[in-house]
Amino acid sequence: MAEKSNRIYLLEKAGVASALLKLGIPTMVGMLISALYNAIDAYFVGGLGMSQMGAVSVVFPIVQIIIGLGMMFGAGASSYISRLLGKGDNEQANKTASTSLFSGLLVGAIIIIGIMIFLDPVLTTLGSTETILPYARAYAKIYVTGSIINVFTVMMNNLLTAQGATKFTMIAMLTGSIANVILDPIMIYGMDLGIEGAAIATVISLCINMALYIGYIVKKKGVLRFSVKNIAPSKTIYAEVLKIGIPVLLFQLLASASMGSINTASKPYGDYAVAAMGAVTRIMTVVTYVVFGFLKGFQPFAGYNYGAKKFDRLQKSIKLCMIWSTVFGIIAAIILVVFANPIVSLFGTDVEMVGLAEKALRLNAVLFITFGFQMVYATLYLAIGKSLVGSVLSLSRQGIFFFPLVFVLPRLFDLTGVIWVQPMADLLTTILTILFAVKINRTLSAVVTKEGVLFWN
Repeated sequence: MAEKSNRIYLLEKAGVASALLKLGIPTMVGMLISALYNAIDAYFVGGLGMSQMGAVSVVFPIVQIIIGLGMMFGAGASSYISRLLGKGDNEQANKTASTSLFSGLLVGAIIIIGIMIFLDPVLTTLGSTETILPYARAYAKIYVTGSIINVFTVMMNNLLTAQGATKFTMIAMLTGSIANVILDPIMIYGMDLGIEGAAIATVISLCINMALYIGYIVKKKGVLRFSVKNIAPSKTIYAEVLKIGIPVLLFQLLASASMGSINTASKPYGDYAVAAMGAVTRIMTVVTYVVFGFLKGFQPFAGYNYGAKKFDRLQKSIKLCMIWSTVFGIIAAIILVVFANPIVSLFGTDVEMVGLAEKALRLNAVLFITFGFQMVYATLYLAIGKSLVGSVLSLSRQGIFFFPLVFVLPRLFDLTGVIWVQPMADLLTTILTILFAVKINRTLSAVVTKEGVLFWN
């Protein structure tokens, strides 16, 4: 009961800056560690050879799709649960949590089976060359099959974040990530399992992560209660979950498709190009996950205070998140631009690969400065249940703008066009975000002067 009261106090009454830090830092650290162990995974595999590194890059989008299923139910339920807790409706919050968890696992299992049936065509479509395919197949058979555990852990991460249990989610992710970092060299080199060892190490780490979440459920910690008895599929629950969850899934699908399309666009230039762009993707994933992680803490805060009609707190949180995420973006961009060569060299020593990756990383880093701004407003609109605008903002960077660019630029400028795709998509998304940011800030400022008035019906 004390734990529940502390979390509600954090969302409703604690200082805005303090609440955002307590909610955001644990999720940020957790996602950062998750991204880092993916990068470290690629680092160890990169020591096996160029084709093996290319294989990891090809399989990465598949895993992101599966994770997207967990995020669809997890993030969708998280937004709805935050608003329900803000209104004091704990019973519906429990039903939503249990129903979403069950539904996500069922859908995830079906999708994984489908991917495994058509594995070779999927890998070829995502950029596998003849030399990469055997390694990609061996890696995917283990990692993709074990990703059903990933669906569970991602959903639990989102559901616990919705009730403010961000410290536990950080510990769970940190434990699994550390295990993966330890197991990677042992499995890959110590036991001489090669790229299959990397997959086995990851799946074992996911099992450790899952065990911690199961323990949390069994001990009945936190506000939410997970139970078979609480599984209550209904039109209301699915409508509320999916109206936020589908845009999140689409974002993840488009992110995966964008990775695959970059691999495909790089494919004609050889394994070195696929490996180079894959390395850049991993590096940029690390810094984007920092922002994603912090804003996962902002999401329940925004949703709760919107549901509780505490618009002054909501407005303050937006301003602080904007400042903090932009400052981080500037610092990250400077580091990536200045140290581009030593950073990309961690993923291989081939001169062509390093040269291409270095150039691509610098271009991506410069436009990353605007990423925090983009995601603050995309997260805000989704958190308060405004899925249409939230969807447009979420899907622009790696969807609405990305795919026309990846179709046109490589045809006009060859490999140079490939590395310009993401930076140009970032620029256009920033311009679009400015329009929606101005609108919501004007509306919110007007409402704060009229206490208690809901600014959207």
